[in-house]
Amino acid sequence: MFKVKKDPKGRVVKHKARLVAKGYAQQQGVDFDEVFAPVARIETVRVLLALAAQGGWQVHHMDVKSAFLNGDLTEVVYVQQPPGFLVGKGDKVLRLKKALYGLKQAPRAWNSKLDKELLNLGFARSKYEHAVYRRNHKKSFLLVGVYVDDLIISGPHVSDIIQFKQEMKKKFNMSALGLLSYYLGIEVKQGSEGITLSQSAYALKILENAGMMNCNPCATPMEARLKLTKSSEDEVVSPTAYRSIIGSLRYIVNTRPDLAFSVGVVSRYMEAPTKQHWAAVKHILR
Repeated sequence: MFKVKKDPKGRVVKHKARLVAKGYAQQQGVDFDEVFAPVARIETVRVLLALAAQGGWQVHHMDVKSAFLNGDLTEVVYVQQPPGFLVGKGDKVLRLKKALYGLKQAPRAWNSKLDKELLNLGFARSKYEHAVYRRNHKKSFLLVGVYVDDLIISGPHVSDIIQFKQEMKKKFNMSALGLLSYYLGIEVKQGSEGITLSQSAYALKILENAGMMNCNPCATPMEARLKLTKSSEDEVVSPTAYRSIIGSLRYIVNTRPDLAFSVGVVSRYMEAPTKQHWAAVKHILR
């Protein structure tokens, strides 16, 4: 699988190539059992950033290179030899010792590995959010939020953050990305006055997908006294396109709470949207 990775401004950062297993061919109870792996909720990320802003802490970002390949498999899994890497006549199969991208249990295997290493480093996992860890050190502490292979680190003292980075580099092949600037499609700006979140690049992408790049702006996200109904004689629009835009709008509410009510209203009509509902969505996009 080939993928182009871009930065917040849309510029190409790197070209990636990965060998991916055909996970759809796996059978539960045969070559996989449990597959669930926790990740930090977006609300949790916002709480961590709010704590950092309130305390004047720095928030750093680290990325694990080829994270899933670090996971240890407990199940017996065989794969065919990949093209270009044949051993012998190619009539033999390979048994995986480490997880591979595409395997159903790969996220769980990686999370178990990371959880084990963090606990060995003296961290304690939150009882209420299993993707957040805390380590106490003398009169200080360190917080770490995990979203698959992305780690956000914050705490009162920068020296604790630097120490943690060095410890993680000994455990995994890590990329130290410095101060957090872009995370899960959210642009983060850290300064002496606090932390600012925005999704400008994501918003432009929504406008482009909806064909409203050159639309005229409006002051409010919804018309006053607007009444939408499920039973309407208006022409039905594409439910797939409607749901796609609504899903994008629901995510952008994380940095645009002023849109929350209007997005909540149009989200009630995803079963059979009409032109009337689509017009309300366009008003939000303006």
